[in-house]
Amino acid sequence: MSLDALTAVLAVPIAAAALLAILPGYRLTARLNVGATLVTFLAALSLFLGRPQPGLYLLVDDLNNVFIVLTTFVGFTTSIFSASYIGHELEIGRLTPAYLRFYHAMYQLLMFAMNLALLANNIGVMWVAIELATLTTVLMVGIYRTHEALEAAWKYFILGSVGIALALFGTILVYMAAKPVIGEGVDAMVWTTLVAHAATFDPALLNVAFVFLLLGYGTKVGLAPLHAWLPDAHAEGPTPVSAVLSGLLLNVALYALLRFKMLLAVNPIALAPGPLMVTMGLISLIFASFMLYRRRDIKRLFAYSSIEHMGIITFAFGMGGPLANFAGLLHMTMHSLTKSAIFFAVGHVAQVKGTQKIAEMGGLTETTAVLGWGLVLGVVAIAGLPPLGIFMSEFLVVSSTFARQPWLALALVFGILLALGGLFLRLNSIAFGEPRGPTATAKASYVPMFVHLGIVFIAGIYIPPALVAWFQNVAKLLG
Repeated sequence: MSLDALTAVLAVPIAAAALLAILPGYRLTARLNVGATLVTFLAALSLFLGRPQPGLYLLVDDLNNVFIVLTTFVGFTTSIFSASYIGHELEIGRLTPAYLRFYHAMYQLLMFAMNLALLANNIGVMWVAIELATLTTVLMVGIYRTHEALEAAWKYFILGSVGIALALFGTILVYMAAKPVIGEGVDAMVWTTLVAHAATFDPALLNVAFVFLLLGYGTKVGLAPLHAWLPDAHAEGPTPVSAVLSGLLLNVALYALLRFKMLLAVNPIALAPGPLMVTMGLISLIFASFMLYRRRDIKRLFAYSSIEHMGIITFAFGMGGPLANFAGLLHMTMHSLTKSAIFFAVGHVAQVKGTQKIAEMGGLTETTAVLGWGLVLGVVAIAGLPPLGIFMSEFLVVSSTFARQPWLALALVFGILLALGGLFLRLNSIAFGEPRGPTATAKASYVPMFVHLGIVFIAGIYIPPALVAWFQNVAKLLG
């Protein structure tokens, strides 16, 4: 059963992509897109019932189970949001039927690429899958074919290609470190074989490899100063793409980085990857927090919020240890759910107002109460206020850091509080005060947004013991 489920997690999206590329009609393709992501999510859930033995190319373990379930769930809820959002874009003429088929096909291809990257037991296959995910999102970012959208797509393509090239070089160096111990061929690229022998690899090669991998995959994570593509891609692409980018694709790149961090942790002489990750995470957090105060576009605002939170997550994994790793996993999960919920709200708000400019929005809680209060709840959650889930994860990160590096904890708290101020400054002008700007009607699906926010609220109060034990086990694996 588990082998069938593993096949389905990869086969369903690629089959749906091929079908969606040729089927006409919005209603049919939107429903098929939702149905395919639902089947993929159910297949991912069934992997808990039993796992196939690792092969040369595919692997299911505790670490990627966290990521694959989160990815397929958010992919499913985003497809529901996408159905109403893209329907409105079709009605107002921003998308043609031909581009609609292309959009749905690319959505499923992106899901396939991310699932393959997470399930790959071969570091070469993982790199190829992340490259495919990059190319797919480049095409989706530029789908509106405006000057700004095409510029954002090219910027993403160029910077993403530089990052993925650096990651390829790092991957080659890992292979070169493994070859004298394991031998030539596929075995020297198989993750389970690599981690079993990493203690005897040349530490110098591993050190250089990790620097390239951190820079390469760090570009995809959106860490400063490698983040320049991310705000443009979020602002100019369709909002469902922004939700998937922030909620999922950044996690996939971080997952790849964590796999290689585990290799270095096994080698007693190799460089400790933690300080590098802590440094880049802290720089990203503080830089993005300052940038929140200068944003005039609502999607760019939350793009910088994603950079901030990926900085916190990278910082937590860089600190390492059971508590910090647990906090990093929890924060990653809560951020994916919260940020995608925020983009669900933002997408419909932009359609209602006919603009993404913050200056032309105002009084949303009066004019469109459900969307306005949904956005307020999302910002309260992402700012880390109690009793929501991100408060819990940030509290654990700060507590763990205070116990080990108090000065780092002060910088961490400074960045978090700075971001909170920037977010609430903008939220006040968007959600409250005198209504501003037009108020059009838009077909909106509120269910995905409130489902995500409901889970985040519950997680701030109670996390099931089975989930806690699972996260604790993964935290130990990460070292």
